[in-house]
Order: sequence, then structure tokens, then C-alpha cells
Amino acid sequence: MSHGNISKNPEDVTITVRPNGPYVITGTVKVIDTDGNPYEEREVIKLCRCGASKTKPFCDGEHSRIGFAAAEQAVADSERDNAGA
Repeated sequence: MSHGNISKNPEDVTITVRPNGPYVITGTVKVIDTDGNPYEEREVIKLCRCGASKTKPFCDGEHSRIGFAAAEQAVADSERDNAGA
């Protein structure tokens, strides 16, 4: 089911990495399962990063219970390029 107020402009999509939590996606994106079936569109999607969610690929808050600690934050491309120089 699609929500009428969801923007179809890809520039309106934002992915926020929550510290030790899920990826929070706002905007219109299609999430497709391994069999090619789309999940229902939502205005906000939280994707599991810890691997322990019982509702994968979506977050169910299990990261808090298991004490998930994410890897260090990603570095900007320019920092990564300079590190190899």
C-alpha cells in the first residue's frame, strides 16, 4: 500500500545511521525481499544493522537488548583517499 503523501523525488530520501542502532530511512524507497517481493511502502523505514531482529530486514529494537556496538563511524571519501597516500 502506498501513502499519497510520500514524495517520489529521490532527493527527498534521507538515510540516518543511528549510533548502535538501525539505519533510519525517510522518503520513498522500495525494499525488496530475497524472492523479489516488495514490502509495503512506509514513510519511515528502520533497517536492522545488528542482525538480531526477529522482523528482518526491519529493526525491532533488539540491538538495545543485546548491547549491539556498531563499528567506528565511516570516514569521508577524502579522508579515506588521504589515508592511502
